[in-house]
Amino acid sequence: EVQLVESGGGLVQAGGSLRLSCAYSGFTFDGYVIGWFRQAPGKEREGVSCISLRDSSTYYVDSVKGRFTISRDRAKNTMYLQMNHLKPEDTAVYYCAGRAPKPGLTTAQAMGVRYWRYWGQGTQVTVSS
Repeated sequence: EVQLVESGGGLVQAGGSLRLSCAYSGFTFDGYVIGWFRQAPGKEREGVSCISLRDSSTYYVDSVKGRFTISRDRAKNTMYLQMNHLKPEDTAVYYCAGRAPKPGLTTAQAMGVRYWRYWGQGTQVTVSS
């Protein structure tokens, strides 16, 4: 059984930093991809970043490139999202998620919510101006 548990959300001023963590378990082979999504009030859930369990290759949505960094600790089975230079528009519930490989899709295409089977409970990030 796959389990994803997020932690690390909170309230921060604009320009500040936060690090989210996602403890994961139950992925039976290293072809899976894990990632971060976010959902702001009244908006659709959007993909933020992902990392391959096979080769640690990464992807970022344009709005967070240069500010967010995704990483993972193999020994701890934990994924991180280091968020720097936070903006009020980064305010959202952040979700950890996992999906199987999608060989017919680009990484960007595979960030569609419908392709992700496993989800954490979410953690709130609020950036004040």
